[in-house]
Amino acid sequence: MAKAARATARRPRQRAGNPQRRRARLAGAVSAFAVVSSRLDRLKSTVGKYPAQVRPAPCPGQSRFASFALPVCARIICISAVKKGGDLPKYKPRLLKEVRNARLRRDGTFERSLLALPDQVVFPHILSMIPLTSQASEESALLARLRGQTVIVCKLSDSPLEPNALEHIHHIGTEIALGEVIDMADEGAYVLAQGRRRVQILSLRHDETRPIARVRPYIDKPATEDAREQVEFLLELFQQSNQFHETVSEGVVKYILSLKEPGLLCDALAAILPLPAEEMQQLLELANIQERLDLMTIVLSTELRDGEFRDEIHSRLQEEIAANQREMYLREQLRIIQQELGEGDVFQQEALALTERINSANLPAEAQEKALKEVSRLNAIPPMSPESGVIHTYLDRLLTLPWQVMTEENLDLAHAENILERAHYGLDKVKARIIEHIAVRKLAGDKMKNPILCFVGPPGVGKTSLGKSIADALGCKFLRISLGGVRDEAEIRGHRRTYIGSMPGRILQQMERAESINPVFMLDEIDKMSSDFRGDPASAMLELLDPEQNSNFVDHYLEVAYDLSKVTFITTANDLYAIPEALEDRLEVIEFKGYSEEEKIEIARRFLIPKQLEANGIAAAGVGFSQGALQHIVRHYTYESGVRNLEREIAKICRKTAHKLAAEQAYPRRILPATIEKLLGPPKVLDSKVNRSAAVGIVSGLVWTPNGGEIQTVEVTLVPGKGNMMLTGQLGDVLQESAHIALSYLRARAAQFNLNADCFDNVDIHIHMPEGAVPKDGPSAGITLTTALISAFTERRASADIAMTGEITLRGAILPVGGVVEKTLAARRRGIPQIILPKDNRKDLHDLPKAVLRDLRIRFVDDMRQALDLVLQAAEERQPETGAPD
Repeated sequence: MAKAARATARRPRQRAGNPQRRRARLAGAVSAFAVVSSRLDRLKSTVGKYPAQVRPAPCPGQSRFASFALPVCARIICISAVKKGGDLPKYKPRLLKEVRNARLRRDGTFERSLLALPDQVVFPHILSMIPLTSQASEESALLARLRGQTVIVCKLSDSPLEPNALEHIHHIGTEIALGEVIDMADEGAYVLAQGRRRVQILSLRHDETRPIARVRPYIDKPATEDAREQVEFLLELFQQSNQFHETVSEGVVKYILSLKEPGLLCDALAAILPLPAEEMQQLLELANIQERLDLMTIVLSTELRDGEFRDEIHSRLQEEIAANQREMYLREQLRIIQQELGEGDVFQQEALALTERINSANLPAEAQEKALKEVSRLNAIPPMSPESGVIHTYLDRLLTLPWQVMTEENLDLAHAENILERAHYGLDKVKARIIEHIAVRKLAGDKMKNPILCFVGPPGVGKTSLGKSIADALGCKFLRISLGGVRDEAEIRGHRRTYIGSMPGRILQQMERAESINPVFMLDEIDKMSSDFRGDPASAMLELLDPEQNSNFVDHYLEVAYDLSKVTFITTANDLYAIPEALEDRLEVIEFKGYSEEEKIEIARRFLIPKQLEANGIAAAGVGFSQGALQHIVRHYTYESGVRNLEREIAKICRKTAHKLAAEQAYPRRILPATIEKLLGPPKVLDSKVNRSAAVGIVSGLVWTPNGGEIQTVEVTLVPGKGNMMLTGQLGDVLQESAHIALSYLRARAAQFNLNADCFDNVDIHIHMPEGAVPKDGPSAGITLTTALISAFTERRASADIAMTGEITLRGAILPVGGVVEKTLAARRRGIPQIILPKDNRKDLHDLPKAVLRDLRIRFVDDMRQALDLVLQAAEERQPETGAPD
């Protein structure tokens, strides 16, 4: 706002009115001004003698000439003008002293010209410099000086278009006497003003271009009896805070400390403190001196606290600067001493050592050129520069990485087979692929490009542990990072060196640990990555997991190509559909099927039980598990495709046995089915979710989940209505479409099922899949939905001994689906003797154990009519009621 005022002051003034009348008025003003010119010149020279330190720092947006904060009486002016070691001047500003306050009318008011200030407050008994920002303000000031009258100043409340409107000014202002007008070349015109008393503005009127304010004195309310003690406390606060303000002269400080009158003390302090204009206006408007003292106490306390804080920061900064200067001085002395002793510069020695490390590291040409360039930069910058530490860190990272060091691989096929068989049961297909890899590596040597394997399967089937076994078989280092939850591309490619605290990505960090260029590197949970505004890590993996590109992998931090082609990368995932298609195309997918019951029992006997007996300290106690006990645990306490929960239950039994053994109590030496519930509690897996009795409208389906196969019951109920269909159980879009396809298939063939065409318009169909909190989707439930709908409309009971899966078309064709092995194992686990599969899925049963094939009767169909003939009972066996499963 001050800039706007100065700009207004510098504009060419527009003359208005009668020219002759104006010239006559100006001629009279010039003659009158000549009478007092000598006094004004002396006053101007006195103002120029004021020392700079008596002028406090202006408020934000306030001109540096806005306020001298000088008292009005001659004693105050003399104190303010004291120079150190000098005497008091004998000059007194008689011109300001001769201007008398306005006389009050009978109603206690008076009228004077108004000057509205944008961001300045003038206090009584204070000398200030007031900017004249407009032609009207200059004319008002000149006329008041010539008449020897006072004027009224007040602060604008905002930035109005009409600054002289009553609603745009603060109603509490100050009556002031005006002195000489001083023209500042850069700041515009200013007038010396002397505050007299507070006034309250009642109304405004305009005399030509000048606003005239009708005001009345704003009388102070006396302070309480305790004001004297508060004045002493206020002076003590001022004395303490003044040590942090160098702009206040010693003479002004002495005068302030001599003041005992509370009102005058508050006004003087408000004028010299660097307060915002709004706070100064608040102090001006306080008529109650006690409230003014309280507010000034708060202001000074805040100033003291801020000053102490600034002083503390300054002291710390000076200490740090002194410490840095001392260290630089000592280092420079050390350098000169070493030069005199012929030992050379320590920093130069360090640079030479780095150069020797680079030359002996056998780096590729690009990396060596980059490293030597960084050493040259290191020699060119000061040793204490922050960039020096960044370069040192970079070179350490670059030289720590293995560039040519290889671990000698063990390519003995018999050794590899022995390790894989000893560490894992089953997984014949996976083991065969690993042996093939070792055989090709043995024959092809360096000509072979390492494949990127992807182990896909449910949790707990041994994907991660198999990667460790592969490293043991090859005799290489094993590295593993988990990608679950990674959403920042910099986790893979690293941060650029422009960032503070930057470092290489997790790939190169692990390669530093490996200390060789041919480790077995497992990227766990690759399907759990996600993306956000920081980038897409899956896209960054495209270069890393491409055998054609990873020989020139570029990390953002390293900025040189690094060869990863010798690394054997193995990734793991639970769900292949969550992996982007471009990334999946670079992976050789090896599926891990869920374990059958027999396989779980064998794994428990070979690996889990010995491991837990040893871990719980009862290996020598002779504790054993019977076949029936393990079967009981698998069936009634675990429900999974892997063996993690099975291991937890075995560990729980071992802990309880260890407790009894440590307490010298009797403990079971052989765990039998009868003792399982005593040790593990009631069974956790119940058969209630599987339909066990034939019923109308209830059919069992087979579904796939990331944790393996599962049985899903489909229920259909018909109620009177208007042909609407309601789907519940948190069904996805594809599953809802399958329900509509099933209904269309039934309506198109209503006559074949002895149904009237209009029977669909008189009922509402409710399709429900239990476990509504679990989201469900996919097309494989089409055959199950169709069978349940036809069972409900024809009132033919569906067999409870059959579960099914398959996608259906509008023509009734059964299409193949995925996850057949997991679904088949789930049916056997749930005790369902017969399943229906699409005929095209016959090929997927090749990897099933023979024991599973013996226990299940598998029917293959390619048309809906074949499935209905197997599941629905004959018409003469109909029952009208639709019962729920027992």
